[in-house]
Amino acid sequence: MFADMSAQPLLVWFRRDLRLNDHPMLTAAVQEGRPLIPVFILDPETEEIGAAAKWRLGLALAAFAESLGAMGQRLVLRRGPALETLRALISESNATGVYWTRAYDPASRARDSAIKEALRAEGIEAQSHPGFTLHEPWQVETGQGGCYRVYSPFWRAVKDRPVAAPLPAPARLLIPAAWPRSDKLDDWRLGAAMRRGAAVCAPYQHVGEPAAQDRLAAFLDQKVAGYRAARDLMGEDATSGLSENLTYGEISPRTIWHAGFRAMQQGAAGAEHFLKELVWREFAWHLLYHFPTLADQNWREGWDAFPWRGDNEDAERWRRGLTGEPLVDAAMRQMYVTGTMHNRARMIAASYLTKHLMTDWRVGLRWFADCLTDWDPAANAMGWQWVAGCGPDAAPYFRIFNPAGQADKFDVDARYRRRFVAELSRTPEPEAIAYFRAVPKRWGLDPAQPYPAPLISLDAGRRRALEAYEQRNA
Repeated sequence: MFADMSAQPLLVWFRRDLRLNDHPMLTAAVQEGRPLIPVFILDPETEEIGAAAKWRLGLALAAFAESLGAMGQRLVLRRGPALETLRALISESNATGVYWTRAYDPASRARDSAIKEALRAEGIEAQSHPGFTLHEPWQVETGQGGCYRVYSPFWRAVKDRPVAAPLPAPARLLIPAAWPRSDKLDDWRLGAAMRRGAAVCAPYQHVGEPAAQDRLAAFLDQKVAGYRAARDLMGEDATSGLSENLTYGEISPRTIWHAGFRAMQQGAAGAEHFLKELVWREFAWHLLYHFPTLADQNWREGWDAFPWRGDNEDAERWRRGLTGEPLVDAAMRQMYVTGTMHNRARMIAASYLTKHLMTDWRVGLRWFADCLTDWDPAANAMGWQWVAGCGPDAAPYFRIFNPAGQADKFDVDARYRRRFVAELSRTPEPEAIAYFRAVPKRWGLDPAQPYPAPLISLDAGRRRALEAYEQRNA
């Protein structure tokens, strides 16, 4: 533990960057040689995130506070509007500066710009730093100086672009002479909306920076060689799972990039495809930065009149995993039990909702935002629009995933479906039963109930969607 009794401290404002390694903001603050006061603010923007993401955020904060505690530091917790809260902390601590990591969603950008302008006008140093993406969204440009709209050329633009080496964790953090008041994390009740589902979902979370580092190492040691061939097999544990940790900044994209790049240089067969998935996330943030309405408006022109239905009874059956299509229902139930969903299953479930059920993609986007512990606003928005056909890189826009055909290809032995859909087996898997313990009691679900008939035949749903696409072009 180190203290400087004379120097005025800096506030280091953490958000979705809850780690010590490869942290440009924290490194810059440490280099100032002044006491640091780590802060997390539960502001209105953060209060609005979905139930699962907010619960998982609470777990991340607890783990990060423990890491800081091991260095003799503390994480100060405050609730309220960010600017008002920062001003109060500055007054209480006599801090002369605030550092933070940049965020690129529209609400955060507006908040951060206003805070930077206000604090600087009051004589307070206000600095924002990179660290959430490999490259700043404005740094990757087309030959004409614009932004990219299609993934493949974006990948080609960044695959050979230098990525700075990850920064080491600070050896020490100076502490202030006095600490400002902190809320208690438990008093925030970040998991309240999860209700009984939290206990079911908890064992599937890999929380904190050490867990993220272990996850990366295990993936590169055991799975990366077969990643390209196995990543779409829904019954296999063939992916890294790092989307959860990236969401809360428990590991940096640069750390993952360099580890994956080394594996590629060493000849690991699936390493390049692993890096492409990391860059897919990068592409999503590039798009959300340049098109701030990506999360709530059709990205492609001419789609506002498309006859999607608003929320409806079929969509409610979809939410509850009761569509009568086993692969779709397995996907929806996996999300409720584990907090995540296999990536291919996400595409199939989204396609079924937006095409077979002709339901607006925003209905699904909001449900995923409420239920995913790896919720990422950019990836979620781009993924839903891509599948629906109205988004970036959606070619062909009229592609319709057939759940039965996808099951034949990517769940050949029905392992994934049996794992999560109790009604398909005489002796259901434990996770299939766990779904009924996780869902709200008011749904009145029981594994002994008969499995429902399909909401619509796959052929009829496909024909209906294709007719709507044809009328759109008429």
